[in-house]
Amino acid sequence: MISVHGLTKSFGSVPALAGIDLEVPAGQVFALLGHNGAGKTTLVRILSTLLLPTSGTASVAGHDVVRSPRAVRKAISLTGQYAAVDELLTGAENLRMMARLWRVKVEVPSVLARFDLADAGNRQVKTYSGGMRRRLDLAISLLARPSVLFLDEPTTGLDPLGRAGVWEMVSTLAADGVTIFLTTQYLEEADRLASHVAVMDHGKIIASGTPASLKSRVAGGHLSLTFTSPAALAAAASLLPSAVASADDLTLQVATDGSFDEVRRIVNQVDGVAEVSLSKPTLDDVFLQLTGTGRLS
Repeated sequence: MISVHGLTKSFGSVPALAGIDLEVPAGQVFALLGHNGAGKTTLVRILSTLLLPTSGTASVAGHDVVRSPRAVRKAISLTGQYAAVDELLTGAENLRMMARLWRVKVEVPSVLARFDLADAGNRQVKTYSGGMRRRLDLAISLLARPSVLFLDEPTTGLDPLGRAGVWEMVSTLAADGVTIFLTTQYLEEADRLASHVAVMDHGKIIASGTPASLKSRVAGGHLSLTFTSPAALAAAASLLPSAVASADDLTLQVATDGSFDEVRRIVNQVDGVAEVSLSKPTLDDVFLQLTGTGRLS
């Protein structure tokens, strides 16, 4: 559905993309992870025909983004980092306006209901929460029934409740067979939604695979120690200076290789431990190991 080979993009002497190769089959939720400035939005803009590449090729839904941009646009929808809706119109009016522009017939009440906006359909969008605006934006993006949906950091600026609502809608769309190309800085988002993940750094894809396969590259995980008192936590933190302490819940997070001997050695070093748990590697650990630049979020 999406095919990219040797794609580059430079702005003057500054390279934004440095030879991207990727394949996204139909019906897949594909997540592209990376820091701000990694090149994620540049790639999405090229794939959605908003920007020309410097070199290389890219096709979406079987159409070359340079030679057949109109055909690509007919097959896709793009939802950017911020909801592109008219705040002075109601939710229903936004849907009707976009349906007329795209010359498609739409049952506005059913669309509002599907995106959990039925009770707010006759309210001006300026009264909507961030999550409601994002759901309306997604609803508009799907009016033309695209085969590919680009979501460029769709939950930026949303609170946890709004983010969870968008995640639920994306999962529903994926179940309906829409191919979704998602860029995000939220590792939990990629882990929850995507069947395939690529990590981008300085304009290059440095790793790709299923979330499970990427996590398998990282040995060990984190040992979480919960202490009986603040004094015990402070004493343990002084013995394990590389660990991360949390005074709120009296816990200490310690990186470990996951072996029994390593866990026993750490636990035997400290006193006042009330609870011990071992967590498996996360996509956060994967990103840290691959880039060496710290956690993504």
